[in-house]
Amino acid sequence: MLFFSFILLLCTLPLLALCAEDYYKLLGVERDASDRELRKSYRKLSKQYHPDKNPDNETAQERFVAIAEAYEALIEPETRKIYDQYGHDGLTKHKQGRGPGHAHDPFDLFSRFFGGSGHFGHHSGERRGPNMEVRLAVPLREFYNGGETTFTIEKDHVCEACEGSGSEDGEVDVCDVCGGRGMRIQKHMLAPGIFQQVQGTCDACGGKGKTVRHKCNVCGGARVAKEPESFTVHVERGMPKGARVSFENEADENPDWIAGDLIVQLVEKEPVLGPDGAEDEHIARTDGTFFRRKGKDLFWREVLSLREAWMGDWARNITHLDGHVVRLSRPRGAVIQPGSVEMVEGQGMPIWQSDAEGDPLAFGNLLVEYVVVLPDMMDEAMEGDFWATWEKWRAKVGVDLFKDSGRPVIVEASAHDEL
Repeated sequence: MLFFSFILLLCTLPLLALCAEDYYKLLGVERDASDRELRKSYRKLSKQYHPDKNPDNETAQERFVAIAEAYEALIEPETRKIYDQYGHDGLTKHKQGRGPGHAHDPFDLFSRFFGGSGHFGHHSGERRGPNMEVRLAVPLREFYNGGETTFTIEKDHVCEACEGSGSEDGEVDVCDVCGGRGMRIQKHMLAPGIFQQVQGTCDACGGKGKTVRHKCNVCGGARVAKEPESFTVHVERGMPKGARVSFENEADENPDWIAGDLIVQLVEKEPVLGPDGAEDEHIARTDGTFFRRKGKDLFWREVLSLREAWMGDWARNITHLDGHVVRLSRPRGAVIQPGSVEMVEGQGMPIWQSDAEGDPLAFGNLLVEYVVVLPDMMDEAMEGDFWATWEKWRAKVGVDLFKDSGRPVIVEASAHDEL
């Protein structure tokens, strides 16, 4: 019986080892990752799996706690060395040796990174920072096809060196001028015996209520530091110009409040002619350079010669924004007036969210304006042939250009002799 129990224990040991996921894999970093890489990974994953963003997902909540545990173990040189040598068992024994009182709250760690109380969203009694707005120029081709665009901005992050305290040694004192209130009352004499009390921000601590003796070398005591951060915007097909995409709690951070939202406004990028010889030259050269957008419709200007506009018998292939070809043509004898507009149905912009209920994606129209280019000059022989042809047909059908123009006939006044 004991023998079988021993065999069962040996079989369950590998399963127990697998239950504790490797901290490096959990954070998605290599074993030689730097502290900066660890912080970057924690910032990304803690936001992704935060319970406030996954209220009904127990797996995400457990992941959030595990990510905090992994970060705290690897960011400290001593515990990281123990983990690298002895794994989870070594860390467990190390924690037991330190005794009680060393438990870490994952929300406390989160608040040290992002400010507030460690939560997202609108919580009663918590201050919320201002929103941040940026404009992102997106090419017309991406509005048509959809896709993802990555951009980078600089914004305030809670200083990682001092964890938002502003102090190099971690010591923060209560302001001795305002007593930690951040405000002070000053008395001004308006006239003899008449005084006015004015409440204003404390000059000594800048309204923080706390002061530091040794300012952090990274943030200079400001508690926040500018750092670049990248975001990826998903552009849906047919999104209107000026559409706004919101990233919750991704604005400037501060230890005193919850970060506001980062709001990205999508605008159309100025047209740029694609380079010659590019791999997708046939697409890039149409990317907003010749197509113009107005709402759900697209506009295109097609240039015709005098012969094509007058005699017909021509064809054109237009490369659309996604690479498919739209064919324009006229048979022989079909005349096109200068400035006329042709509507090609279903070749405009995708209508945003028209397929939300499972219907096929709808499209606007393509409006083609025809521009006729006349020759600058004609040689004498060609001019003579054209003139003879027009005069022949004018005489044959009795065309009077002056009468057909609709202009009023000017009657000359009869001469009047005073004598």
